[in-house]
Amino acid sequence: MNPIMANKNIFASNRGQLAPQTNAINEAGGKAYAMTPKQALAQYAATGCLNGTFYATASEQLANLLALCDAIEPAFIARTAIWCRERGFMKDTPALLCAVLAVKDVALLEPLFPRVIDNAKMLRNFVQIVRSGVTGRKSLGTAPKRMVRKWIEDARPDVLFRGSVGKSPSLADVIKLAHPKPHGTELESLLGYLLGRTVDASKLPPIARNYEAFRSGESIDVPDVPFEMLTSLPLSKREWKGIARNAGWQMTRMNLNTFARHGVFEDEELTLTIAMRLADAATVRKARVFPYQLMAAYRNASPAVPIIVRDALQDALEVATENVPAIEGKVYVLPDVSGSMSSPVTGERKGATTSVCCIDVAALVAASIIRKNPDAEVLPFSTQVVDVDLNRRDSVMTNASTLASIGGGGTTCSAPLARLNACGAKGDLVIFVSDNESWADPQNGRGTETMQEWNAFRQRNPNARLVCIDIQPYGTTQAAERDDVLNIGGFSDAVFGLVNEFAAGRLGGEHWVRVIENS
Repeated sequence: MNPIMANKNIFASNRGQLAPQTNAINEAGGKAYAMTPKQALAQYAATGCLNGTFYATASEQLANLLALCDAIEPAFIARTAIWCRERGFMKDTPALLCAVLAVKDVALLEPLFPRVIDNAKMLRNFVQIVRSGVTGRKSLGTAPKRMVRKWIEDARPDVLFRGSVGKSPSLADVIKLAHPKPHGTELESLLGYLLGRTVDASKLPPIARNYEAFRSGESIDVPDVPFEMLTSLPLSKREWKGIARNAGWQMTRMNLNTFARHGVFEDEELTLTIAMRLADAATVRKARVFPYQLMAAYRNASPAVPIIVRDALQDALEVATENVPAIEGKVYVLPDVSGSMSSPVTGERKGATTSVCCIDVAALVAASIIRKNPDAEVLPFSTQVVDVDLNRRDSVMTNASTLASIGGGGTTCSAPLARLNACGAKGDLVIFVSDNESWADPQNGRGTETMQEWNAFRQRNPNARLVCIDIQPYGTTQAAERDDVLNIGGFSDAVFGLVNEFAAGRLGGEHWVRVIENS
């Protein structure tokens, strides 16, 4: 007689029992895990641009971020502002966090103010956010106004002049608001000049004198000033070549097509100079460029931009992704190529929406990792795994373009893990790159299907680690944070450094939060 067997419908698998209970529904309607307020703020700090995304409007993102700040102590907000400006290279979010501190704890704001508000654009952002009233007040207040005034008084005249481009508010508006007391004749003359007053031109700093001389036709030497100050002037081909010769790295990257239209690349020697500038490793690092910005520049370069210059952008991309870790053991990279990943990576911005989408960044991360880890395998997914053949010897740019071209469909984050489990795969590190808006997975069991599949994978590979890189901020994840799971947001090379630390076992519990707390 056969022995009595347990009910298979009840005891078929312990996968769901091992997964923690879900406690949230994501923006796409799928089961998910809510991040703690600190984890969610850390995610916003690295990915939030306060613009509309696939699932959330700009106002919804702003409301979520402010609600998180209400639930977090000011000290962590301060450290987050520093981290997302100095390591994440963000602009809007750190300025907003400073505006929050101007209300919650102005004493904490004072020492970090010059670290986060590190150029005139950031100063204007801070003033604009405070005066908008979104953080609870519409005036700067005594202490914040003093910080703004001191920033202006301490700034070098050339920094102020270069930072005078832009409106709403303009730098002149900020100067009127702060009433700085300039130290020295040069700064006093410059502030008067920026306010539109009549000043003695001989007392202006050299950069302003050179610009005025060029604008009036007294000089033929193109001044080294922001690009926007020159484009409204009637310029000859010779003058455009002078602009290109003196341009900074970021200006060069952003204006290659403009240079091509004005005949700059007809000069072979100057073309070589521009290519060498773009590819210079030290200059790329100093520029604090996002890897995706180099991808955008490469894609947007017209056929009139010489190949040597376009190749230099590829060289620069290799530098921008140099923090990708070379990891011991077997690595799997799982880029999300579903429909929601077609959203612009920095959100929808009227008149300024980037052509680079989340799927491009996911592809870029995957291509970068296999460049440093030739044995790594890439499993793109939407509702199922999409098979793709990549040449590991190709450039990061080439492989990223190949991956980005296969997008579309729903989102099943568990699909690539299910594939690995079905074939009994062995591995040491699994890296998701997604917006975490999984909804097409099976919705049964205690936890997300992703977490259940990860538990099954880890039963075979007890030392394996899972990294979930989130491209856009929504506040939920498919894999609950624990010792073997790292949730991180962002698309700067700082992300690669954190992945390296985690893979080497050098991060403790609440991994990313601890990194920010120790910054």
